[in-house]
Amino acid sequence: MKSKKLLLAGIITAAIVTGGIIYAADHIDAPAVTNQTTDVTDLYVFRAADPNNLVFVANTQGLKAAGAESAALKFDANTLIEFNIDKDGDAKEDLVIQAIYNASTNKMQVYGPVAPSEIGVRSKLEGSVSAEVAVTAYGAASPEIGTGTSGIKVFAGPRDDPFYFDLNQYKAILAGTATGFNNPGVDTFKGTNVMGLVVEVPKALLGTVAGGKVNVWVETKKKI
Repeated sequence: MKSKKLLLAGIITAAIVTGGIIYAADHIDAPAVTNQTTDVTDLYVFRAADPNNLVFVANTQGLKAAGAESAALKFDANTLIEFNIDKDGDAKEDLVIQAIYNASTNKMQVYGPVAPSEIGVRSKLEGSVSAEVAVTAYGAASPEIGTGTSGIKVFAGPRDDPFYFDLNQYKAILAGTATGFNNPGVDTFKGTNVMGLVVEVPKALLGTVAGGKVNVWVETKKKI
């Protein structure tokens, strides 16, 4: 597996200043990845409850209805989820946090953070597993949380989509039949689910960061 290259299939970007959050969303993606395991819906990066840690969240496979459709969701052993971390503002990844599903153990395995051996749209698994967790089943009473020896924590499994957006009102604005959003609006994504990956990382593992700011983007890649 480690010798295999993985080719970029879908991407969503965000920038984060330590202590705050900026996020992006991309529900209903391009035809090539719609309804695929590579379809990214959201990226979130924020300070953890422990101020010494950062939390990286990648959600995929969105707009799934509660019940049977969400219960059937699975991670794909051929789909790599990769957080890219730019520490010096040059828009090139200095570190990556990679996660891939092991179907034989039903566990999500996390690699890194580690400096990648190559940058851009192609990747390979770097280093060794730093944390792993059993995938939480849909409807489970409590989430499975895995903890690595370096203090990394990880969750993987279905979750309610946290993104809030009034899509119908947005369409009305575009059509010229409305002039703005309502307060409160209607959460279009309420009741739909995503496959969530959450990785909490001690800031010390990121090393020196120029200006205390990192740029982060997430990619999904398929093995070729």
